[in-house]
Amino acid sequence: MDLRMVMAASSPVTWTSVKVCESTEEGTQCDFAWWPQELTDTKDPRFPTPKRLFSFVKPSTPLSSLPACTLPRQKFAPEFELEDKPNPVSARRNPEPKMKIVPVACLEDNYAYLIIDEITKAAAAVDPVEPEKVLAAASEVGAYIDCVLTTHHHWDHAGGNEKMRLLVPGIKVYGGSLDNVKGCTDQVENGTKLSVGKEIEILCLHTPCHTKGHISYYVSTKEEDPAVFTGDTLFIAGCGRFFEGTAEQMYQSLCVTLGSLPKSTRVYCGHEYTVKNLQFMLTVEPENEKTKQKLEWAQKQHEANQPTVPSTIGDEFEINTFMRVDLPEIQAKFGAKSPVEALRTVRNTKDTWKG
Repeated sequence: MDLRMVMAASSPVTWTSVKVCESTEEGTQCDFAWWPQELTDTKDPRFPTPKRLFSFVKPSTPLSSLPACTLPRQKFAPEFELEDKPNPVSARRNPEPKMKIVPVACLEDNYAYLIIDEITKAAAAVDPVEPEKVLAAASEVGAYIDCVLTTHHHWDHAGGNEKMRLLVPGIKVYGGSLDNVKGCTDQVENGTKLSVGKEIEILCLHTPCHTKGHISYYVSTKEEDPAVFTGDTLFIAGCGRFFEGTAEQMYQSLCVTLGSLPKSTRVYCGHEYTVKNLQFMLTVEPENEKTKQKLEWAQKQHEANQPTVPSTIGDEFEINTFMRVDLPEIQAKFGAKSPVEALRTVRNTKDTWKG
């Protein structure tokens, strides 16, 4: 018998993006495809999976007798076709990425970033504290910078804005409305929407605590995993100090606002702190095997002078204790009665850690 995907859908149908896996001779491959919302398993509404809609049919069954299998086209998703031959496999398209992200190392351990629309070569620069270096990186890949995204007002993130305005006349410099960002031309708030080129959409997320007006930038296209630029709110295996806010605000920023993003969202943070952060995490969760593996990998990256960005939101829920404070076992470690209390305790412990 052959395993064939059979789906009959009536109109109108509400479609949702779901994870679909298939087994081929090359192994198991997973991707995302559109699926009727009514036919999904929504135990976790953020990450629905298809219900089992597979049936065994005999190889001799005429294809014309099978129910219609119609999936709306979505680029970078598998397109399933029933073929009149044994063991059919899906035809898969792999288009070129429409968004390119280039980390640019600045100062001692900062990261600026270029977010490039590959069709138009328009780019946004995130926290370009060394403007000449960031402009040179754009030139190397044939891109031009038409806006700046500032995560917060600290000099090592916003300190290059005024010079960038001199070097690129007319450039827009975005920054949080509550943060008094140096060189800002256009203020943004939670929910402000921006775009770069033809393909890239940007959603501004207010993530206060490190500074009161800190903005994280959620960036997406129609075809690729999204990305979020978190400045000094979320680091790989860490979070920023509570300079202008409270543990309650950091919990909201980390675990609610950023934690609600798709798990596949790539995380690009403002500093290369990964090795030290992971070493600290192992002092509070010494049994965490994922953290041990991540530290070994990060140390190799460091030795090779390579960046450790990006992480993903899903990874952070596994290795970042600051984002794991909803777990009862984490709260118990610190004698905490709430996630916020646990987060506050972990931050205080990190602030005095001598590692």
